[in-house]
Amino acid sequence: MTATQERSVPKPVFTDAEAGAKVFPDSQLRRFNYFNPAKRKQSHYEDVTVEVQPDPRHYLSQGWLYGFADGRGGYPLEWTKLKAWGSDRPVPERSPGSGGKGYDWPALGWHEFRDPNEEWELTLYRYNANVVRQLNQNIDAARQSKAFSQWNRNWVQFVAQHVGAWMHVDHGLGLYLYANANRRAPTNMHNNAISVNSMHRIRAAQDLALYNLTLTEEIEGFDGTAHLRTWNEDPAWQGVRETAEQLTAIDDWCEAIFAANVVFEPLVGELFRSNLVQQAAPANGDFVTPTLIGAEEFDFSERDLRYTRAMFELLVHDKEFAGHNRQLLQQWLSDWVPRCIAAARTLQPLWSQPDAKPPRFEDGLDRAKSRFSGILSDLGLETPKELAQ
Repeated sequence: MTATQERSVPKPVFTDAEAGAKVFPDSQLRRFNYFNPAKRKQSHYEDVTVEVQPDPRHYLSQGWLYGFADGRGGYPLEWTKLKAWGSDRPVPERSPGSGGKGYDWPALGWHEFRDPNEEWELTLYRYNANVVRQLNQNIDAARQSKAFSQWNRNWVQFVAQHVGAWMHVDHGLGLYLYANANRRAPTNMHNNAISVNSMHRIRAAQDLALYNLTLTEEIEGFDGTAHLRTWNEDPAWQGVRETAEQLTAIDDWCEAIFAANVVFEPLVGELFRSNLVQQAAPANGDFVTPTLIGAEEFDFSERDLRYTRAMFELLVHDKEFAGHNRQLLQQWLSDWVPRCIAAARTLQPLWSQPDAKPPRFEDGLDRAKSRFSGILSDLGLETPKELAQ
């Protein structure tokens, strides 16, 4: 038998020179300390969100790691006309080996924003999963109890045409407005809040699409394609369609969020959902549709509008550019309020279609206007004269 010769190999020697071997005073702490928390103690949300998207004004000695063909890098502040303090300061000149010569944290006012909902990946998945689970249980219970047979014929047609048409608004804004604005926003705190807003709208569109398929199976004669003809051809929807398409074409990410969440949603979205569908459905034998519409209404009123208020409150009270920002926001109000009021008024014929009528259209519009004025008051903005249209 041939003896195997033992090979001589270097023995590993541990010298404690490896990366991470050095012990610092906070080496064992499970939190970060390169930023100042909004409150006395930093939150889990801040640990996983603040400066996850880097900013070369603070650090990154080599500048942006990537850029665009026109020479701009990363997340240009010029993607919105609004400004936060420090925005006009020059970007520090950096080069390999120059070390950390950036501005102290926060390098500019954009980094002061904190989402009051404290949204990040875990909260997004958990919240949406809970909403979808509850909606599925509601619909399954309705199927088992034959609740859809209680709907009157006019209401079946109304849901097929008009409730179904709203999924096009949700899908269009979710995919082409909010998702686009998320990519253009300058900090990860903005990115998370806006991307969650996008997912809320896309999930709501999916909820309505799946609901439409369920009703096609459960209700004899339910036209599952009626929403397409309504969205494309019904004169009552063309004002909403035109305004929604104009919203998706906005290039300025701040204007997009402001126009959608501060103007369009209170004047058109809540008018349709709260003052029409949720008011008319129960009287027409439908206690299921309001659960879907109510979930979307909660998304906006209790979560998406909440972060929007916090985001723009910082800008209208900015220590350097408050006047500039207020003037620009007032201009955006003058641009978008007339369009949204016109879109809302084109929906008026829908109020007369159900057998059991909801409260008058003008009453619903007055409530929507009052709600809108309250939001502007919270932000310290003036109600535009165009609201009287």
